[in-house]
Amino acid sequence: MSERRLHILAVAAMALAAIIWGSAFPATKYLQEAGLGVNALLALRFSIAAIVLLGLTLARGSRWKASDIRDGLVAGVVLASLFWLQTAGLETTSTTKNAFITGLYVIFTPMVAFGFGERPKLAHALAVLVACLGLVGLVFKPGESFGGWSHGDTLTLANAVLIGFHIVLIGRYSRRCDTWVLTFTQIAVVAVACTILAVILPKGGFQASHGLSLRGTWIGLIWLGLAGTALTMYLQARFQPWLTATEAGIIFSLEPVVATLLAVSGWIPGVKDYLVPRQWLGGALIVAAALVAELGPRMWGRKGEA
Repeated sequence: MSERRLHILAVAAMALAAIIWGSAFPATKYLQEAGLGVNALLALRFSIAAIVLLGLTLARGSRWKASDIRDGLVAGVVLASLFWLQTAGLETTSTTKNAFITGLYVIFTPMVAFGFGERPKLAHALAVLVACLGLVGLVFKPGESFGGWSHGDTLTLANAVLIGFHIVLIGRYSRRCDTWVLTFTQIAVVAVACTILAVILPKGGFQASHGLSLRGTWIGLIWLGLAGTALTMYLQARFQPWLTATEAGIIFSLEPVVATLLAVSGWIPGVKDYLVPRQWLGGALIVAAALVAELGPRMWGRKGEA
C-alpha cells in the first residue's frame, strides 16, 4: 500500500475512533443512570474488550516479547487511572462538561511532551489561555459555590492530564511494540484492576450495582467493550504513528463535539443536557484551543520560513 493511501486510511481510522469515543460519554452516563457503579462498569467494559483482544492476538500468532508486555503494563496503569477518573467524574458532572474537559488533553499532551524533552511552542501557551477561557464559560454558574465547579469536574480535569501522558507513551511504545500485544496488555491491566476493586469495595462494585438484568445495560456494555475500547485502542496504537501530531489533534477534537451533540439530542435514554449560549461558546473555545495547539506551530513556522 502506498504511503498516501496508508495516510488516508489512518485519517479515516482515527476519525472513526474519535467518533466512537465521543459516543462513549453518553453511553457511560446511560449505564450509570441504570445503576452501574464506576468499578463494576469499568470491570465489565474492559473485561469484554480484553477477552476479544486476547482471542485475536492469539489467533494472529503475535510474539509475546517481555519488553512489549512491560510497556503495556506501564501504559495500562496510566489507562486504568485515567478511565477511573473520567468515569467517576461523570457521576457528578454532566456528559457535555465531562467530554469537553476531557478534550483538554489535546492541550496537556504537548505540555507532557515538554517534560519528556520536547521544546515548548508559543502556540501551546496561547492554546492554554484560550482553553482556560473556554473552561470558565463552560462550567461557570453565577451564584453557585465555586462558580459551579464540581468534584466531578476536578476528577475529569485530572483525567485529561493523564490522557496527555498516555498519548505520549503510546506514541513512543507503538513504534517498538507489537500493536496487538501492547493493546491487549494495557486493556487487561484495566480489566484486572477494576475487577479487583469491584469485588472488594462495596461502593461502586458489583454488589452495589443494579440494572445488570436489563437488556439495554448489556447493549451499552458490549458497545463500550467492543467498539469503545477494543476497536478504538487498537486503531490508536496501529494508526496514530502514521499521523502528525497536528493531524491527530484536529481529528481528536471531534470527540467532545460528538459527545455534546448526542447528549443534547436526547437520543440516548436518560441522557439529556441543556446548554446556555455561554456554555456553547465555552465549548467552542476549547475546540478552538485544540486547533491552535496543533495548527499554530505549523502555520507560524511557515510564516517564519517565508
